[in-house]
Order: sequence, then structure tokens, then C-alpha cells
Amino acid sequence: MQPLIVYGVPFSQPVRAVLWLLILKKLPFELSLINPGSKGDNGSRNPNYLEKNPSGTIPCIEEPDTGFTLGEAHAIMTYLSRTHKWFDVYPEDERERAKIDAYLHYHHRNVREASLGLVAPKVRKDLDIPELMQENAKRSLSGALTTLENYQLKQHKFLCGDHVTLADIAAYAEIGQVRPAFTNVFDLTPFANVCAWLERMESVDGHDVVHTPLRELGDISTEAPTMEAIKNANVMALKAIKASQSS
Repeated sequence: MQPLIVYGVPFSQPVRAVLWLLILKKLPFELSLINPGSKGDNGSRNPNYLEKNPSGTIPCIEEPDTGFTLGEAHAIMTYLSRTHKWFDVYPEDERERAKIDAYLHYHHRNVREASLGLVAPKVRKDLDIPELMQENAKRSLSGALTTLENYQLKQHKFLCGDHVTLADIAAYAEIGQVRPAFTNVFDLTPFANVCAWLERMESVDGHDVVHTPLRELGDISTEAPTMEAIKNANVMALKAIKASQSS
């Protein structure tokens, strides 16, 4: 069986979530770099890529043996968990699974705002995200963190209970990136339960590998990174991922 192909770049939050799951579950894969928004040969708007993922987003996976392709990080993660029977991160019990699905649906216009309102304006100046949209995104993120603080993480170690699930992996890919250890673009100190959860997530296998690009890029709170710095962060991440698979 040929290894799964993952299309994307390591700096992408949804891509990181998928890669983290694959590394955690030790499923062999090949990462094929795709430039978001580009129509070039390796771009997400190139007709060849759109044949695989018509939405033109990253990540996308491809099963070389069957030709099956699938876009959208959460669809990919749940598909892989079902087909490989990864019941530790996506339980077989339908009610437990439904709780995880509920978070994954909630995530898109709440926790995902960590990227849209805080990180993207720094690293994707070409998107020219309006100031009003950035402020709205920050408010949405604050509201989402308050919800996680007062409900999901008030009585449990992780979002859907006392063990890591797909919900935690998806959430950390967004929330974790704003920590002082990485981009340092949001004050998380008012959220004690969230901060404790973030620390617990650091010990999950694969954390350090998939967060290599953030560690390489460092603090961007006062100065936006150069395109060269972003490219270098992705290159270093690719090396770390390859090294983790050969060890």
C-alpha cells in the first residue's frame, strides 16, 4: 500500500491538525507542498489541484492506491479515524462521537477566528483583511475561549472528556498558535482552564514536530514576519516531519 498523500503547507492551521493526527497514529504519509491561492503548478487554484479538491483549499488528501481524494480538515480527520478505527480519538459510541462532531462544527466561525483575526493579518498582508473584520474576529475568539473555559474545560482535562480527541487536535491548531511560545498575538492569561489544557496538549505525541513552523517563526506580535521567514519556517517544518517519519 502506498502512503497517503497530504497536500498543503505546514504553516496552515488545518494542515497542522491533519498532520498531527497522522503522526500521533503513526500512519505513513507524504506531504506535497501546495501554495494557497496560487494558480501556479503547485498552487491550490491550479486546475489539476481543483480536480482533487474543487474548493481550492488546503489540506486535501489522496489515497494513491484508489485515487480517492478528500478536502476539509475535519472531514479528513473523521474519515481517517473511522476507516482506521482510531476509536481513542474518535470513539465508536455514537453519543461520544456526536459531542466531538458538535465541536468540529462549532469551531469554524468561533475558534477559527484565531487565524482570521490575529495571525492571518500578520502573515498574509496580501489578503488585506479590514480592521473591522479583525476586531470582530477577536471578539468571536474571546467569546469562544470563554465558552471553553467555563464549560468544556471546567470539569474535564480535554474538550470532550478526560482524553484527547479530534476536537482537541483541531482546537489546539488554532488556539495554540497564539501562545507566547509561538506567535504571541493574544493574551490567554484570563483563561486559566484553557491555559492548563494547552500545557497538557504539549505532551501529546507529535506536538513539537507539527509546530516546528511556529517555533521557527517566533513572536510576531510587534513586527510582521517577512515572506522569506515564512518560507523558511515551512522548509524547517518539512524537514522535521520527514525526520519524524524516518526515526
